[in-house]
Amino acid sequence: MGRSFLIAGLGNIGDEYRNTRHNMGFMVLDSFIRESGTSFLSSRYGSLDNINFRGNKLILLKPSTYMNLSGNAVRYWMDREKITPDRLIVVVDDIALPLGTIRIRKKGSDGGHNGLKNIIECIGTSEFARIRVGIGNEFPRGHQVDYVIGEWTSAESEMLQGIFDRAGEAIKTFVVSGADTAMNLFNKSV
Repeated sequence: MGRSFLIAGLGNIGDEYRNTRHNMGFMVLDSFIRESGTSFLSSRYGSLDNINFRGNKLILLKPSTYMNLSGNAVRYWMDREKITPDRLIVVVDDIALPLGTIRIRKKGSDGGHNGLKNIIECIGTSEFARIRVGIGNEFPRGHQVDYVIGEWTSAESEMLQGIFDRAGEAIKTFVVSGADTAMNLFNKSV
């Protein structure tokens, strides 16, 4: 029998954030479930979907707590589903990486990401995997917030499906083959 994984894609709820760079985690999970033919259902602290992948149960979570309070949702679902930190994968946007670059880590700091910071605070450890997906940093000094919650340009939008596909493959590889294999395959430049 396989294992259960909680895969949390971070973003902000609401139509005004739907197509923004900060919603990369939500967008990756939306793309990920499209091929399964399932859909997210509203549940406690977020939208949830369950997918079986090669004998493993994947619990996909899009927290409804807003980015900076994502830890409340993650902690709740970890407790409810008896998920240990080594079977938690958090998908987040990262302005320190060029658009489309993927970096997988088994543990680490929050790197200045408030969603990760809150998860670390709420679950009491930084020993969980994260898939950071680069959104680039093409913004003038002092306009980081505007950039992050800004909508994708048309040129960026054309690249998104390929980015979502690679992030989805990274999730699958992590689940089936482990973090080290996923890191070796996906921690490369675009």
